[in-house]
Amino acid sequence: MTSTGVSDSLLADGLVRIARDVDETFDQLLPLPQDPRARLIEAMRYACIGGGKRLRPLLLTATAEMFGVDRDAALRAGVAIEAIHVYSLIHDDLPCMDDDALRHGKPTVHRAFDEATAVLAGDALHAFAFELLADPETSGDPFTRIELVATLGQASGFQGMAGGQMMDMMAEESAFDLQTITRLQQLKTGALLGASVEMGAILGRIPPEGRTNLRGYARDIGLAFQIVDDLLDHEGDEEAAGKALRKDAVQGKQTFVSLLGPERARSQAQMLVDQAVAQLASHGVEADLLRALARYIVERNH
Repeated sequence: MTSTGVSDSLLADGLVRIARDVDETFDQLLPLPQDPRARLIEAMRYACIGGGKRLRPLLLTATAEMFGVDRDAALRAGVAIEAIHVYSLIHDDLPCMDDDALRHGKPTVHRAFDEATAVLAGDALHAFAFELLADPETSGDPFTRIELVATLGQASGFQGMAGGQMMDMMAEESAFDLQTITRLQQLKTGALLGASVEMGAILGRIPPEGRTNLRGYARDIGLAFQIVDDLLDHEGDEEAAGKALRKDAVQGKQTFVSLLGPERARSQAQMLVDQAVAQLASHGVEADLLRALARYIVERNH
């Protein structure tokens, strides 16, 4: 089998395994109570189980595995970051934000339940993420747990995802240039992807000064991911995406595609992925899954 074939097989196995493991972990950790909270847990489970690429937990577990971290510990941290991602999607889909009807090919949480339940489900998943990270089952070292919590908190708050979402909302009223769009996406999308890699290294007890190349890898794939998302929104298939497309153009928002054009944007994404792979040059075969993930980002169709 060629190296490309090995890489493809490694990625396919990794995607299948992480999807199964994340679903099973959410299922175990979110049992339905026999009381009026059941509707809230049902909404959380509806949003969490059986959908999404699971890219963030896969990045985290793949990074952690490079440094010999126990799979169960890494998976718990991966589920925590996925809980943050899912909560953000629930809230992003609300009528007060993007007012979307579909997510992963099924009705959004506020359509399947109601708006109030969707808000609470997002809130509860946000809290659940930090509860998981603070649990000694994730790490027996309290300093590691604190660093995990701090990393995810920064990546999901005003210095990360939420700040990027605010910039994205303001983009409807302002003509952003390429530098501002890049900053927006580094916060809105890149921050959680970066945290996934960072948290895997934290679990591996890698000191901050030893994570420079991994941070560069995460930064590059984060931007490449968003450029490809913009390309898919511009020319993709709604059925494959499982959500509405071409909303940015309708709303008059600037994107990488509108500013660069499709061909230049595609070339930029490929350059970023090549750069990301080069950041892993000091690692051997143990980083092959991270390399395959970087290439998957530009090759995906949804």
